[in-house]
Amino acid sequence: MSHPKLTEVLHQDFFDLRPLADRLRGYDACFYCLGVTAVGLDEAAYSRATYDLTLVAAKAYLAANPSGTFCYISGAGADSSERGRTMWARVKGRTENALLALGFSRVYLLRPGFIQPVKGVRSKTAWYQAFYTAMTPLSPLIRLLLPGLATTTSALGRALIQLAVAGFATAIVTTRDINRLADTAGGANIRAS
Repeated sequence: MSHPKLTEVLHQDFFDLRPLADRLRGYDACFYCLGVTAVGLDEAAYSRATYDLTLVAAKAYLAANPSGTFCYISGAGADSSERGRTMWARVKGRTENALLALGFSRVYLLRPGFIQPVKGVRSKTAWYQAFYTAMTPLSPLIRLLLPGLATTTSALGRALIQLAVAGFATAIVTTRDINRLADTAGGANIRAS
């Protein structure tokens, strides 16, 4: 994908972002959307990909942009107590807590439930994609009847931009909040392509 406002940076080791310090400066917001499934991973491996890597990126971004906004895609069910029975939820909750403690002027923890891919977005996990494909006909109905449960990739993108531009009343942003942000006047005028 090519766009005049898009700069692609190829980097080998995302656990060491020091070589990119100068390139990270001057940004109003960071949308941290990287994540892996917990399926098949033990807590140490999932924590490395979810907690450790997120904190490396957040600290690098904060150092380069002290007044910047950090938006983290977490997940519905994240466990802020860090003591629940579900491993992925504990790790997500620990990650959220660490981000809140870093000292960002604004940090948002988005907790979407079901995210329906739209506009050509496809999952690289085959069984996820099969599920999304099967759910496509029902997705609009689910979003209409259960707006607190489901959103789309497009709505998520518009909500992220709205958070960066206008902020939000709370750090934790639920699926229902994501859908409302996406539908706000500012968010409705933003078109993801």
